Amino acid sequence: YSSIRVRLLTFGASKEVVGPGLFRLLAKQSAERRNGLFGPETNAFRLINGESDGFPGLVADKYADVLVMKVYTAAFIPHLGDVADALFEVYPCLKRLSLRFSREVSAMSAGLRRNLEDGMLFSGDPAWNGQVVFLENGLKFEADVRCGQKTGFFLDQRENRAKAGKLAAGVHSVLNVFSYSGGFSLYAAKNGARMVTDIDFNKHAIEASAHNFTLNGEIANIAKCRHRGIADDAFHAMNELEKAGERFGIVIVDPPSFAKSLSERAQAMKSYSRLAVAAVRLLSKNGILVFASCSSRIGADELFDEVHRAAADAGRPLKEFDRRAEAPDHPALFKESHYLKCLYAHI
Repeated sequence: YSSIRVRLLTFGASKEVVGPGLFRLLAKQSAERRNGLFGPETNAFRLINGESDGFPGLVADKYADVLVMKVYTAAFIPHLGDVADALFEVYPCLKRLSLRFSREVSAMSAGLRRNLEDGMLFSGDPAWNGQVVFLENGLKFEADVRCGQKTGFFLDQRENRAKAGKLAAGVHSVLNVFSYSGGFSLYAAKNGARMVTDIDFNKHAIEASAHNFTLNGEIANIAKCRHRGIADDAFHAMNELEKAGERFGIVIVDPPSFAKSLSERAQAMKSYSRLAVAAVRLLSKNGILVFASCSSRIGADELFDEVHRAAADAGRPLKEFDRRAEAPDHPALFKESHYLKCLYAHI
């Protein structure tokens, strides 16, 4: 059973009832929050961020002309058509739809899901397989909105990718751990990093990163950058790189959530500590660590205190110079909605 017992959409006798009118109102309010955030070089961003946009248990992302809706509660299933209609009305550039379900919703009976399935595509093109190319700060990425992680890409790290990329200007080598489809890596290459190494356990993610480098081959710095992909367990791969004597000017660590429940917190902290030690050992003199986490069950202060302690114990104390939270299109309007945190530090 879910630990969430009630999801509140509206209340009060004078408020809109749950239905098309309410969803149009909420969609317009969500669009107003994002007004002016992005120019023509970015056409992918979050449209609905769950409770913070008045849609508890639902997120929606835009990738070029594709709307991706991810459902975390069966309560929204009867209303999905009305929600989609509201978003298509507010964002007339949207032409296609991908429907995504959380693992919990996918495991429910077909009756509760009204025979809808995770990854269903709705498009005028029956040959469309869920791949879509979009722009982020002028870089091209291809997302798999039918089967990819989250809604197909990690849009919430956009601003951290851009910052890490600027830090990579003139850096000889960058290591991107848990690289997925190479977002951080492309920004580093675009800004002048001469070599970028990706580590991800998923072979398909490594292949996707290589494909995204190819998509951006017309950018001179990316074409010149040496790009290497390692499909392996992160801890094993980092240990092998250290034994081989490799060192990096920037190490980026952006793991999946290690604490998906409160009972996993202690083990998650141990894993984050091990990652911090492995990362700082791979940094060259005056190197930069970028350490991120998307676990809402571990706060930023708690996590980064442990990262600092682990690095100091490894003989490589950190000098933190920045810390960031959620992207502006991922509003976190109450304490429990905060999840993303990213630390920047020199050794």
